[in-house]
Order: sequence, then structure tokens, then C-alpha cells
Amino acid sequence: MAKTKVVVNVEIPRNRAELNEKIAELGRNERIRDKITLEMNEVIAKTKDRYADDVKKYDDKIIELQSGIAAYCEVHRDELTEGGKSKSVKLPAGMISWRICPPSCRITKPEVVLELLKKKGLHRFIRTKEEVSKDMVLAEPIAVASIKGIAIISGKEELSIEPDREELERVA
Repeated sequence: MAKTKVVVNVEIPRNRAELNEKIAELGRNERIRDKITLEMNEVIAKTKDRYADDVKKYDDKIIELQSGIAAYCEVHRDELTEGGKSKSVKLPAGMISWRICPPSCRITKPEVVLELLKKKGLHRFIRTKEEVSKDMVLAEPIAVASIKGIAIISGKEELSIEPDREELERVA
């Protein structure tokens, strides 16, 4: 059974001339949208610039307050945690707590590290990832035709509509 597409509430061109006009209209609408987007981005950038100094001032104050609070907490940790009985302290204005972050591993120059691990026979620290090469399957579909689990899906055709682009002149 053939599939049918149902398009509702859409004006469909009746001939080539109307088709051309619809493509031109599409281009005009895209240009207007792009112009509005450009104006919006300029307003956003100006707004960010206008408030940047105020935000920076508060960022600096927040860092200063955090540093002072951290210094106090380190000096008075024993008192705050009742000799280490707790890792958290609830205060009327908020909570402070000490948490151990999980260990992390940072690798600089991974190529050099890989070579050193190989030379020392530490292959258990080297990850090897096996996966099906889809590029090769697509290049040789007949060779894998009998393999269950591999399906070659034909490329589907899509309609591409590209109106002529008239560059907008920017008025300073």
C-alpha cells in the first residue's frame, strides 16, 4: 500500500509561476527573520555590556566573601564540627560542609603516556574499543548481507528549497 502525505491548511502553488513566487516569498521571510535575529543579538550584546560591570563587581565581592568564610571555617573547623563529629554545620543563614571529592585522573600528552605504558607492559591501563565500522559496511553491503542485525537503509530523498540570498545592507 502506497503512503500518502496529507497537507492541511497549506497554500499549494498551482503552477510554475506560483511556485517561483512562493520560493521568492520564502526567501523574503528568511531575510526578515535573519534581520530580526541580528537585531535581537545586538540588543542582547548591548544589554550584557551594560550590566557587565555590575555583575563583575558582585562576582568580586562573592569571591572575597567566600575566601573570608573559608578562612574562618578552616581556623575554627574543630569548634564548628564539634571535634570532627560532623562534616556539616547548619547556621541560621545557611550551611557549610566539608566533602571529599572523588579522585580524578588528568593525562597530559596522552600519546607519550600511551607509549610509556606500552613499553612498561602496562596494557591493562590502555582501553581498546571495538565497534562495527558502518563506513565499511556501507562500502561492501553484499559481504554482510547475510549477517543478522545489519540492515542497510536506502538513502531517502529530501526536497531542498534554497531561495536566492540577497545580502542585507547594514546601516550604521
